[in-house]
Amino acid sequence: MRAVLQRVTHASCTVDGEITGAIGGGFLVLLGIEDADQIEDLEWLAQKIIGMRVFGDENGMMNKALADVDGDILLISQFTLFASTKKGNRPGFTRAARPDVAIPFYEKMIEKLSALLGKKVKTGIFGADMKIALLNDGPVTILIDTKDKE
Repeated sequence: MRAVLQRVTHASCTVDGEITGAIGGGFLVLLGIEDADQIEDLEWLAQKIIGMRVFGDENGMMNKALADVDGDILLISQFTLFASTKKGNRPGFTRAARPDVAIPFYEKMIEKLSALLGKKVKTGIFGADMKIALLNDGPVTILIDTKDKE
């Protein structure tokens, strides 16, 4: 699993002209899932996202986590995070999990993050043509890959 966390002042997802999810301050999380992922990867990644201390404290230092700033999460499925660009100029996506595997993981991640955060995680629509609007704060953008746990 891969996640791109962007610290935002606001973010939203629109599908067919309708907003499916919108947040104020917090994280826009782009989530890529591959066939090799296990539930342990999901658990580890969810804890990492919730615990990531990249929000400013009273001294302007990045010492606070989402809960400390009452932040929100907008979670977007993003199979292109597993693009292979080794050959040619057209990326391949063979490492990305197919929907029958990815959708249950995506739904479990929504549940897990909501439970850990103590409030509902906002989302896009899996597989839809989504338009994402955001104001990156900092900018702060963090890449987390569950294959780099150790």
